Amino acid sequence: MKLLDSVLSPAWPDEPLDSASPVVLLLHGLGSNEHDLPSLAPYLPRGLTWASLRAPLDTDFGGAAWFPHDVENGFDQSAIDASTEAIWSWVDASLPATTPLVPLGFSQGGLMALQLLRTRPERIATTVVLSGLLAAGAGQADDVLAESRPPVFWGRGDADSVIWPEAIAELSAWLPEHSTLTARVYAGLAHGVNGEEMGEVRTFLTATLPSA
Repeated sequence: MKLLDSVLSPAWPDEPLDSASPVVLLLHGLGSNEHDLPSLAPYLPRGLTWASLRAPLDTDFGGAAWFPHDVENGFDQSAIDASTEAIWSWVDASLPATTPLVPLGFSQGGLMALQLLRTRPERIATTVVLSGLLAAGAGQADDVLAESRPPVFWGRGDADSVIWPEAIAELSAWLPEHSTLTARVYAGLAHGVNGEEMGEVRTFLTATLPSA
């Protein structure tokens, strides 16, 4: 499988990464690209290495997608699975096998961050979901997550008209049963991210990542 395009931390080392140091995977939303979420990097705890990945599907309106957007008929699980495999292929080719990962995803990217957690939870140090949603059906590691309850941050705006109420209800039901959840709702925030939210993400990562 062709490796995903990526933008790497300015200080991405020339030598192999320290296998004990976490790497943040920035996963953009529908119609965006790998150059979008690096704008959030200054909010991350100092010293965290990151990589921003481009979704594998081109959209008709520019940018890229992790899976076709079809709210009415449901998302194509095969496309979600293929994108999940593409991310893991990039990880396997680019990082040591023991590097802890921090998926941080916005919107569609938030769903993909949870897909990484639901497929290889042993690789995930902590997860950040911004204005995201959940893939339908059971994940292959959902039973493991129900026991281990890894830390997850979920932030969204109360004025978000893109993520529909049923999707919010599904995530509201799933996350407390499969994670140690930090959930925040931001007044007046639409489908986006603001400084208050990212400040709380930084606090969350500092608390859940010992090396941060």
